[in-house]
Amino acid sequence: MAALIAVGALSCIRADTIRPGPEAVPAAAPPAAAGGNSPLVRVGLAVGAASLRVGGDEALDVATTRGAPLAAIRPSEEWIVRRRGPDLLLESGASRIGPASALLLQSRTGGGLLRVNGRNYRGTLTLSVTDSGITAVNELPLEDYLPGVVGAEMGSRPPGDREALEAQAIVSRTYALRNRGRWASQGFDYQAGVSDQVYAGVSGENPGAVDAVRQTAGLIVTWNGQPIDAFFFSTCGGRTELGSEVFRGANVAYLHSVSDLAPDGSAYCSISPRFHWRQEFSGQSLRDALRRYLPAAAGIRAERVSRVRDIRVTARTASGRVRTLAVDLPDGAVNIPGPAVRRVLRDPSGDILRSTLITLHATRAGGQVTRLEVDGAGAGHGVGFCQWGAVGRARAGQQHAEIIAAYFPGTRIERAY
Repeated sequence: MAALIAVGALSCIRADTIRPGPEAVPAAAPPAAAGGNSPLVRVGLAVGAASLRVGGDEALDVATTRGAPLAAIRPSEEWIVRRRGPDLLLESGASRIGPASALLLQSRTGGGLLRVNGRNYRGTLTLSVTDSGITAVNELPLEDYLPGVVGAEMGSRPPGDREALEAQAIVSRTYALRNRGRWASQGFDYQAGVSDQVYAGVSGENPGAVDAVRQTAGLIVTWNGQPIDAFFFSTCGGRTELGSEVFRGANVAYLHSVSDLAPDGSAYCSISPRFHWRQEFSGQSLRDALRRYLPAAAGIRAERVSRVRDIRVTARTASGRVRTLAVDLPDGAVNIPGPAVRRVLRDPSGDILRSTLITLHATRAGGQVTRLEVDGAGAGHGVGFCQWGAVGRARAGQQHAEIIAAYFPGTRIERAY
Protein backbone atom coordinates (compact mmCIF):
# COMPACT_ATOMS: atom_id res chain seq x y z
CA MET A 1 0.00 0.00 0.00
CA ALA A 2 1.30 3.45 -0.80
CA ALA A 3 2.66 5.53 2.04
CA LEU A 4 0.92 8.79 2.86
CA ILE A 5 2.70 11.98 1.83
CA ALA A 6 3.21 14.94 4.15
CA VAL A 7 1.22 17.99 3.14
CA GLY A 8 3.61 20.42 1.49
CA ALA A 9 6.60 18.24 2.40
CA LEU A 10 8.75 15.39 1.28
CA SER A 11 7.68 11.93 2.42
CA CYS A 12 8.69 11.64 6.05
CA ILE A 13 7.02 9.82 8.87
CA ARG A 14 8.55 11.95 11.58
CA ALA A 15 11.38 14.33 12.22
CA ASP A 16 13.04 13.27 15.41
CA THR A 17 12.63 10.57 17.98
CA ILE A 18 14.18 9.30 21.19
CA ARG A 19 17.89 9.48 20.64
CA PRO A 20 19.93 6.32 21.08
CA GLY A 21 22.78 6.03 23.55
CA PRO A 22 26.30 4.95 22.56
CA GLU A 23 26.54 2.25 19.92
CA ALA A 24 25.83 -1.18 21.32
CA VAL A 25 28.33 -4.01 21.08
CA PRO A 26 27.35 -6.19 18.10
CA ALA A 27 25.30 -9.20 19.14
CA ALA A 28 26.96 -12.58 18.71
CA ALA A 29 23.95 -14.13 16.99
CA PRO A 30 20.98 -12.73 15.07
CA PRO A 31 17.63 -12.45 16.81
CA ALA A 32 15.35 -15.38 16.06
CA ALA A 33 12.76 -14.76 13.35
CA ALA A 34 9.16 -15.78 13.96
CA GLY A 35 8.86 -19.37 12.86
CA GLY A 36 10.98 -18.72 9.79
CA ASN A 37 8.05 -16.84 8.21
CA SER A 38 9.57 -13.36 8.45
CA PRO A 39 9.54 -11.76 4.96
CA LEU A 40 12.73 -10.42 3.44
CA VAL A 41 13.09 -6.64 3.30
CA ARG A 42 15.56 -4.40 1.50
CA VAL A 43 17.05 -1.29 3.08
CA GLY A 44 18.85 1.42 1.12
CA LEU A 45 21.94 2.09 3.23
CA ALA A 46 23.44 4.51 0.71
CA VAL A 47 22.03 6.17 -2.38
CA GLY A 48 24.23 8.14 -4.77
CA ALA A 49 27.42 7.61 -2.75
CA ALA A 50 30.75 8.52 -4.33
CA SER A 51 32.50 5.62 -2.56
CA LEU A 52 31.93 3.12 0.25
CA ARG A 53 34.05 1.02 2.61
CA VAL A 54 32.98 -2.62 2.91
CA GLY A 55 34.13 -5.75 4.73
CA GLY A 56 32.96 -8.36 7.21
CA ASP A 57 33.81 -10.21 10.42
CA GLU A 58 33.93 -13.48 8.45
CA ALA A 59 34.97 -14.32 4.90
CA LEU A 60 32.67 -12.71 2.35
CA ASP A 61 31.84 -14.17 -1.03
CA VAL A 62 31.56 -11.64 -3.84
CA ALA A 63 29.39 -12.57 -6.82
CA THR A 64 27.35 -11.04 -9.59
CA THR A 65 23.70 -10.48 -8.76
CA ARG A 66 22.97 -13.55 -10.90
CA GLY A 67 25.09 -15.66 -8.57
CA ALA A 68 28.28 -16.06 -10.60
CA PRO A 69 31.21 -16.12 -8.12
CA LEU A 70 33.92 -13.48 -8.60
CA ALA A 71 36.17 -13.42 -5.53
CA ALA A 72 36.36 -13.58 -1.75
CA ILE A 73 37.12 -10.98 0.91
CA ARG A 74 39.09 -12.24 3.90
CA PRO A 75 37.82 -11.58 7.46
CA SER A 76 38.37 -8.04 8.77
CA GLU A 77 39.69 -6.71 5.43
CA GLU A 78 38.40 -3.34 4.29
CA TRP A 79 37.74 -2.75 0.60
CA ILE A 80 36.84 0.51 -1.13
CA VAL A 81 33.93 0.53 -3.58
CA ARG A 82 34.28 3.07 -6.36
CA ARG A 83 32.49 3.83 -9.57
CA ARG A 84 34.32 3.30 -12.85
CA GLY A 85 32.12 4.59 -15.65
CA PRO A 86 28.94 2.47 -15.68
CA ASP A 87 30.49 -0.19 -13.42
CA LEU A 88 31.71 -0.83 -9.88
CA LEU A 89 35.25 -1.61 -8.80
CA LEU A 90 36.35 -2.98 -5.41
CA GLU A 91 39.89 -2.13 -4.37
CA SER A 92 42.16 -3.11 -1.48
CA GLY A 93 45.74 -2.05 -1.99
CA ALA A 94 46.81 -3.56 -5.29
CA SER A 95 43.92 -6.06 -5.33
CA ARG A 96 40.87 -5.50 -7.53
CA ILE A 97 37.44 -7.07 -7.88
CA GLY A 98 35.46 -6.10 -10.97
CA PRO A 99 34.57 -4.01 -12.80
CA ALA A 100 30.96 -5.20 -12.68
CA SER A 101 27.60 -3.49 -13.09
CA ALA A 102 26.35 -4.87 -9.76
CA LEU A 103 27.81 -7.00 -6.96
CA LEU A 104 26.40 -9.24 -4.23
CA LEU A 105 28.31 -9.64 -0.96
CA GLN A 106 27.37 -12.24 1.64
CA SER A 107 28.93 -14.07 4.52
CA ARG A 108 30.30 -17.46 3.51
CA THR A 109 28.65 -19.16 6.50
CA GLY A 110 25.44 -17.11 6.29
CA GLY A 111 25.83 -16.04 9.92
CA GLY A 112 28.55 -13.42 9.68
CA LEU A 113 28.21 -9.66 9.66
CA LEU A 114 28.72 -7.28 6.76
CA ARG A 115 30.37 -3.92 7.36
CA VAL A 116 29.53 -0.75 5.43
CA ASN A 117 31.37 2.46 6.32
CA GLY A 118 32.29 1.02 9.71
CA ARG A 119 28.79 -0.14 10.69
CA ASN A 120 27.78 -3.81 10.92
CA TYR A 121 24.71 -5.35 9.28
CA ARG A 122 23.12 -8.77 9.01
CA GLY A 123 21.96 -10.38 5.76
CA THR A 124 23.39 -9.62 2.32
CA LEU A 125 24.62 -6.49 0.58
CA THR A 126 23.95 -5.56 -3.05
CA LEU A 127 25.99 -2.80 -4.68
CA SER A 128 24.91 -1.13 -7.92
CA VAL A 129 25.51 2.01 -9.96
CA THR A 130 22.99 4.70 -10.85
CA ASP A 131 23.39 8.09 -12.51
CA SER A 132 23.88 9.68 -9.08
CA GLY A 133 26.47 7.24 -7.74
CA ILE A 134 26.63 4.00 -5.78
CA THR A 135 23.57 2.42 -4.14
CA ALA A 136 24.05 -0.10 -1.31
CA VAL A 137 21.08 -2.29 -0.33
CA ASN A 138 20.97 -4.52 2.75
CA GLU A 139 18.55 -7.47 2.39
CA LEU A 140 17.55 -9.43 5.48
CA PRO A 141 14.51 -10.94 7.26
CA LEU A 142 12.13 -8.35 8.69
CA GLU A 143 12.55 -9.74 12.21
CA ASP A 144 16.33 -9.27 11.91
CA TYR A 145 15.85 -5.73 10.61
CA LEU A 146 13.63 -4.58 13.47
CA PRO A 147 16.11 -4.70 16.41
CA GLY A 148 18.32 -2.24 14.52
CA VAL A 149 15.28 0.02 14.15
CA VAL A 150 13.87 -0.23 17.68
CA GLY A 151 17.33 0.28 19.20
CA ALA A 152 18.06 3.29 16.99
CA GLU A 153 14.63 4.85 17.58
CA MET A 154 14.34 4.22 21.33
CA GLY A 155 17.92 3.86 22.53
CA SER A 156 18.96 1.67 25.45
CA ARG A 157 16.08 1.70 27.93
CA PRO A 158 15.93 0.47 31.55
CA PRO A 159 13.85 -2.65 32.38
CA GLY A 160 10.85 -0.55 33.44
CA ASP A 161 10.46 0.71 29.87
CA ARG A 162 10.05 -2.79 28.38
CA GLU A 163 6.39 -2.32 27.41
CA ALA A 164 7.26 0.88 25.53
CA LEU A 165 9.92 -1.03 23.57
CA GLU A 166 7.43 -3.77 22.74
CA ALA A 167 4.91 -1.17 21.59
CA GLN A 168 7.55 0.43 19.37
CA ALA A 169 8.48 -2.98 17.95
CA ILE A 170 4.86 -3.62 16.95
CA VAL A 171 4.48 -0.13 15.48
CA SER A 172 7.76 -0.41 13.54
CA ARG A 173 6.81 -3.86 12.19
CA THR A 174 3.46 -2.41 11.10
CA TYR A 175 5.18 0.48 9.33
CA ALA A 176 7.54 -1.93 7.59
CA LEU A 177 4.77 -4.18 6.27
CA ARG A 178 2.55 -1.26 5.25
CA ASN A 179 5.36 0.45 3.34
CA ARG A 180 7.21 -2.52 1.88
CA GLY A 181 8.17 -1.61 -1.70
CA ARG A 182 7.83 2.13 -1.10
CA TRP A 183 11.13 2.83 -2.86
CA ALA A 184 10.89 -0.08 -5.34
CA SER A 185 11.91 2.16 -8.26
CA GLN A 186 15.28 2.61 -6.55
CA GLY A 187 15.70 -1.08 -5.75
CA PHE A 188 14.77 -1.20 -2.07
CA ASP A 189 11.86 -0.99 0.38
CA TYR A 190 13.01 1.61 2.92
CA GLN A 191 15.69 4.17 3.41
CA ALA A 192 17.81 3.82 6.55
CA GLY A 193 17.20 7.37 7.81
CA VAL A 194 14.32 9.60 8.84
CA SER A 195 12.54 9.32 5.48
CA ASP A 196 11.37 5.97 6.87
CA GLN A 197 12.48 4.46 10.18
CA VAL A 198 16.01 5.02 11.46
CA TYR A 199 17.92 1.76 10.95
CA ALA A 200 21.42 1.43 12.42
CA GLY A 201 21.99 -2.26 11.75
CA VAL A 202 23.73 -4.33 14.41
CA SER A 203 25.27 -1.15 15.81
CA GLY A 204 21.79 -0.02 16.81
CA GLU A 205 20.79 -3.25 18.52
CA ASN A 206 20.71 -3.60 22.30
CA PRO A 207 19.34 -6.37 24.53
CA GLY A 208 16.08 -4.54 25.24
CA ALA A 209 15.38 -3.95 21.55
CA VAL A 210 16.22 -7.55 20.62
CA ASP A 211 13.95 -8.89 23.35
CA ALA A 212 11.08 -6.53 22.42
CA VAL A 213 11.17 -7.73 18.81
CA ARG A 214 11.36 -11.37 19.85
CA GLN A 215 8.48 -11.09 22.35
CA THR A 216 6.19 -9.44 19.78
CA ALA A 217 7.32 -11.43 16.71
CA GLY A 218 4.82 -11.21 13.85
CA LEU A 219 2.43 -8.80 15.61
CA ILE A 220 1.14 -5.67 13.87
CA VAL A 221 -1.51 -2.97 14.37
CA THR A 222 -4.52 -3.28 12.07
CA TRP A 223 -7.66 -1.40 11.05
CA ASN A 224 -10.32 -3.36 9.18
CA GLY A 225 -7.85 -6.22 8.89
CA GLN A 226 -5.10 -4.16 7.20
CA PRO A 227 -1.83 -2.71 8.58
CA ILE A 228 -2.37 0.88 9.68
CA ASP A 229 -0.37 3.92 8.67
CA ALA A 230 1.82 3.68 11.75
CA PHE A 231 3.09 7.24 12.16
CA PHE A 232 5.29 7.90 15.17
CA PHE A 233 7.43 10.69 16.57
CA SER A 234 9.32 11.75 19.69
CA THR A 235 7.18 13.92 21.98
CA CYS A 236 3.59 15.18 21.62
CA GLY A 237 3.68 17.84 24.34
CA GLY A 238 0.42 16.68 25.91
CA ARG A 239 -1.82 16.02 22.89
CA THR A 240 -1.29 14.35 19.53
CA GLU A 241 -2.24 15.99 16.23
CA LEU A 242 -5.08 15.14 13.87
CA GLY A 243 -3.58 13.14 11.02
CA SER A 244 -5.18 15.14 8.20
CA GLU A 245 -3.57 18.35 9.51
CA VAL A 246 -0.16 16.97 8.51
CA PHE A 247 -0.54 14.10 6.02
CA ARG A 248 -2.62 13.84 2.88
CA GLY A 249 -5.03 10.93 3.07
CA ALA A 250 -4.71 10.60 6.84
CA ASN A 251 -8.39 11.33 7.49
CA VAL A 252 -8.94 8.03 9.30
CA ALA A 253 -10.51 7.39 12.68
CA TYR A 254 -7.40 5.95 14.33
CA LEU A 255 -5.35 9.10 13.55
CA HIS A 256 -7.47 11.63 15.38
CA SER A 257 -6.04 13.91 18.07
CA VAL A 258 -5.86 12.28 21.51
CA SER A 259 -4.90 13.52 24.96
CA ASP A 260 -1.64 12.29 26.44
CA LEU A 261 -2.49 13.35 29.98
CA ALA A 262 -2.21 11.06 33.00
CA PRO A 263 -4.94 11.01 35.70
CA ASP A 264 -2.96 13.58 37.73
CA GLY A 265 -3.10 16.02 34.81
CA SER A 266 0.55 15.72 33.82
CA ALA A 267 1.56 14.64 30.32
CA TYR A 268 2.94 11.13 30.00
CA CYS A 269 5.65 12.56 27.73
CA SER A 270 6.66 15.27 30.24
CA ILE A 271 9.77 13.15 31.00
CA SER A 272 11.08 13.95 27.52
CA PRO A 273 14.03 16.35 27.30
CA ARG A 274 12.10 17.94 24.41
CA PHE A 275 8.87 18.48 26.34
CA HIS A 276 9.53 22.23 26.70
CA TRP A 277 12.20 24.15 24.80
CA ARG A 278 13.10 27.59 23.45
CA GLN A 279 14.74 28.59 20.20
CA GLU A 280 15.92 32.14 19.57
CA PHE A 281 16.62 34.02 16.36
CA SER A 282 18.39 37.32 15.93
CA GLY A 283 16.97 39.59 13.27
CA GLN A 284 19.77 38.55 10.93
CA SER A 285 19.47 34.79 11.54
CA LEU A 286 15.69 35.02 11.01
CA ARG A 287 16.18 36.84 7.69
CA ASP A 288 18.82 34.32 6.66
CA ALA A 289 16.52 31.38 7.41
CA LEU A 290 13.57 32.94 5.60
CA ARG A 291 15.64 33.93 2.55
CA ARG A 292 16.95 30.37 2.28
CA TYR A 293 13.85 28.29 3.07
CA LEU A 294 10.75 30.44 2.53
CA PRO A 295 10.92 30.52 -1.30
CA ALA A 296 10.43 26.75 -1.60
CA ALA A 297 7.65 26.70 1.01
CA ALA A 298 5.70 29.71 -0.26
CA GLY A 299 6.69 29.97 -3.92
CA ILE A 300 8.29 33.40 -3.64
CA ARG A 301 11.63 34.91 -4.67
CA ALA A 302 14.34 35.18 -2.03
CA GLU A 303 14.78 38.87 -2.90
CA ARG A 304 11.41 39.60 -1.29
CA VAL A 305 12.89 38.85 2.13
CA SER A 306 14.80 42.12 2.50
CA ARG A 307 13.20 42.89 5.87
CA VAL A 308 10.86 40.98 8.19
CA ARG A 309 8.30 43.44 9.47
CA ASP A 310 6.49 40.89 11.62
CA ILE A 311 5.94 37.16 12.07
CA ARG A 312 2.87 35.75 13.77
CA VAL A 313 0.58 32.74 14.11
CA THR A 314 -2.72 33.43 12.34
CA ALA A 315 -4.45 30.05 12.77
CA ARG A 316 -4.06 27.01 15.01
CA THR A 317 -5.29 23.44 14.82
CA ALA A 318 -7.55 21.97 17.48
CA SER A 319 -4.47 20.54 19.26
CA GLY A 320 -2.93 24.02 19.50
CA ARG A 321 -0.31 23.57 16.77
CA VAL A 322 0.30 26.14 14.06
CA ARG A 323 -2.00 25.80 11.06
CA THR A 324 -0.85 29.01 9.39
CA LEU A 325 2.10 31.32 10.07
CA ALA A 326 2.18 34.80 8.49
CA VAL A 327 5.42 36.61 7.64
CA ASP A 328 5.01 40.32 6.89
CA LEU A 329 7.48 41.48 4.25
CA PRO A 330 7.86 45.01 2.81
CA ASP A 331 5.60 44.12 -0.14
CA GLY A 332 2.98 42.18 1.80
CA ALA A 333 2.29 39.13 3.94
CA VAL A 334 3.28 35.56 3.04
CA ASN A 335 1.40 32.66 4.60
CA ILE A 336 3.20 29.44 5.53
CA PRO A 337 1.08 26.28 6.02
CA GLY A 338 1.61 24.48 9.30
CA PRO A 339 3.50 21.40 8.00
CA ALA A 340 6.04 23.69 6.28
CA VAL A 341 6.74 25.87 9.33
CA ARG A 342 9.32 23.51 10.78
CA ARG A 343 11.29 23.44 7.52
CA VAL A 344 11.27 27.23 7.24
CA LEU A 345 12.24 28.20 10.79
CA ARG A 346 15.52 26.32 10.80
CA ASP A 347 18.42 27.17 13.09
CA PRO A 348 21.79 28.29 11.62
CA SER A 349 22.98 24.66 11.46
CA GLY A 350 20.00 23.76 9.24
CA ASP A 351 18.09 21.71 11.82
CA ILE A 352 14.32 22.02 11.49
CA LEU A 353 12.11 23.44 14.25
CA ARG A 354 11.29 20.75 16.79
CA SER A 355 7.51 21.07 16.53
CA THR A 356 4.70 23.46 15.62
CA LEU A 357 3.24 23.50 19.13
CA ILE A 358 4.79 26.93 19.62
CA THR A 359 4.29 30.48 20.82
CA LEU A 360 6.17 33.36 19.17
CA HIS A 361 7.52 36.48 20.86
CA ALA A 362 8.81 38.98 18.31
CA THR A 363 10.78 42.12 19.24
CA ARG A 364 10.50 44.88 16.66
CA ALA A 365 12.44 48.09 16.14
CA GLY A 366 12.78 50.37 13.13
CA GLY A 367 9.93 48.64 11.33
CA GLN A 368 11.40 45.13 11.44
CA VAL A 369 11.85 42.11 13.69
CA THR A 370 15.13 42.33 15.60
CA ARG A 371 14.64 39.23 17.73
CA LEU A 372 12.32 36.22 17.73
CA GLU A 373 11.82 33.87 20.67
CA VAL A 374 10.07 30.57 19.96
CA ASP A 375 8.71 28.77 23.03
CA GLY A 376 7.77 25.23 22.08
CA ALA A 377 6.50 21.94 23.39
CA GLY A 378 7.18 18.49 22.00
CA ALA A 379 9.19 17.22 19.05
CA GLY A 380 8.05 15.75 15.75
CA HIS A 381 4.92 16.03 13.62
CA GLY A 382 2.62 14.91 16.44
CA VAL A 383 0.57 12.30 14.54
CA GLY A 384 0.08 8.83 16.01
CA PHE A 385 2.45 7.14 18.43
CA CYS A 386 4.29 9.37 20.93
CA GLN A 387 7.54 7.61 21.86
CA TRP A 388 8.24 9.47 25.10
CA GLY A 389 4.57 9.18 25.99
CA ALA A 390 4.89 5.43 25.53
CA VAL A 391 7.81 5.42 27.96
CA GLY A 392 5.79 7.41 30.48
CA ARG A 393 2.83 5.06 30.10
CA ALA A 394 5.07 2.00 30.53
CA ARG A 395 6.46 3.47 33.73
CA ALA A 396 2.88 4.03 34.89
CA GLY A 397 2.21 0.30 34.50
CA GLN A 398 0.51 0.19 31.09
CA GLN A 399 1.05 -2.83 28.84
CA HIS A 400 2.05 -2.51 25.19
CA ALA A 401 -1.49 -3.20 23.93
CA GLU A 402 -2.90 -0.44 26.14
CA ILE A 403 -0.21 1.98 24.98
CA ILE A 404 -0.91 1.30 21.32
CA ALA A 405 -4.67 1.60 21.83
CA ALA A 406 -4.18 5.03 23.43
CA TYR A 407 -2.42 6.43 20.36
CA PHE A 408 -4.27 4.47 17.66
CA PRO A 409 -7.82 4.22 19.08
CA GLY A 410 -10.08 1.55 17.63
CA THR A 411 -7.25 -0.52 16.16
CA ARG A 412 -6.40 -4.15 16.89
CA ILE A 413 -3.16 -6.04 17.39
CA GLU A 414 -3.09 -9.09 15.13
CA ARG A 415 -0.53 -11.64 13.97
CA ALA A 416 0.69 -11.06 10.41
CA TYR A 417 2.77 -14.24 10.24
